[in-house]
Amino acid sequence: MKLSVVVPVYNEVANIREILKRVKATRLPAEIVIVDDGSTDGSRKLLTAIDGKDGVRVILHDKNMGKGSAVRTGIEASRGDVILIQDADLEYNPHDYPALLQPLRDGIADVVYGSRFLGGPRRAVMFWHMIANQLLTFMTNLLYNTILSDMETGYKVFRRTVVTGMVLRSHRFDFEPEFTAKVLKRHYRIYEVPISFNPRDYSEGKKIKLQDAFVAVWTLLKYKFVD
Repeated sequence: MKLSVVVPVYNEVANIREILKRVKATRLPAEIVIVDDGSTDGSRKLLTAIDGKDGVRVILHDKNMGKGSAVRTGIEASRGDVILIQDADLEYNPHDYPALLQPLRDGIADVVYGSRFLGGPRRAVMFWHMIANQLLTFMTNLLYNTILSDMETGYKVFRRTVVTGMVLRSHRFDFEPEFTAKVLKRHYRIYEVPISFNPRDYSEGKKIKLQDAFVAVWTLLKYKFVD
């Protein structure tokens, strides 16, 4: 499989070199597509300097348009037949790549979600954030007749054929429910594997807010009935 790793970036100058080091250390990606979503902290200067080196391609958004927009840009620009979304904030560790890719290699899945709630090691923090995630996942299961444990996970891996012809419209954190809804409506096989998780709290720059949960609810409801 030719793996494309898509990395959306917004003001992550302190973490870019480390996440790239970890991704490259897996020796699995054929390419790393980084999409800077209008950063203002020096990320763009750093990324411009590494563009075109060691399999890294950098795309710059002229202004901040949201994580969903950055992910969509990265998907459209990627060339691999398998796409993996990797946040730049070090919450998700690329050492989980082999486990994430194995169901695809075994031919038992079209899409793989790295679940934070299947027993993998994780930092003990942010109880209410976990409850919100579980409620959104429960709503997903109820609406789409599935048994996911972590719909909102940032680790989503999928064959390119899954998104071929799929119109994705999300701009912010509504990418997760939109993508999940459309995958489930098309009856693609989703497999979950446990991953490690080291979340940043709000004082460290956590960007998801309560309003995003309400948007996620609306997104799940909307795509139940429209495409």
